[in-house]
Amino acid sequence: MTDTTHRADPGTSDRAAELAALFPALHARQYWAWGRYDALFSTVLPPDELVTNIHVVGFQDGGVVLCRDDRDHWFLPGGTREKDENVLSCLTRELREEAGARLIGEPAWLGAHRCRTEDLVPYRPWQPHPEKAWLWGWADVTVDSTPTNPADGEQVVEVRTVSADEAQRLLLTSHEEWWADLIGLAVELRRRAGRD
Repeated sequence: MTDTTHRADPGTSDRAAELAALFPALHARQYWAWGRYDALFSTVLPPDELVTNIHVVGFQDGGVVLCRDDRDHWFLPGGTREKDENVLSCLTRELREEAGARLIGEPAWLGAHRCRTEDLVPYRPWQPHPEKAWLWGWADVTVDSTPTNPADGEQVVEVRTVSADEAQRLLLTSHEEWWADLIGLAVELRRRAGRD
């Protein structure tokens, strides 16, 4: 698998407007209190140097791979990019650490949350500040081992492949409404790519 820059499929402003209308909670302005971020999702991808976090809606046998941590929170695998780490390497590492999974095809990018924080210093010293971006994608994956659970990450106690509807329901037990739209967008774009 080659490492490519994260490019969106060629699209128009009409396509972006259509997707925003289909998934309004995802495209609404947000405030993430845990990091004091103002965030706005767009299908227009940010420059690579702004991307600090990468997460993926992983599809296995038509279902969505979810992780549950020791706080009983369900989440999508992904996380913080290390210094000088490229996007594909980060995604590969995070899938292994959190889901015991690996890519079985190239990831496709859904879009990104462009974030601006009120904090005076970056989360990690090498990260851009005060603006950064969280990149979201979808990919076909296979869960073929157990999560490696590094000490400085979430401690995953369960990995489960569930239907998209069940993934939306489980994510809403710990997250805001836009997470359900994120799953919906991944399912829709995967369908349009002829992968369902």
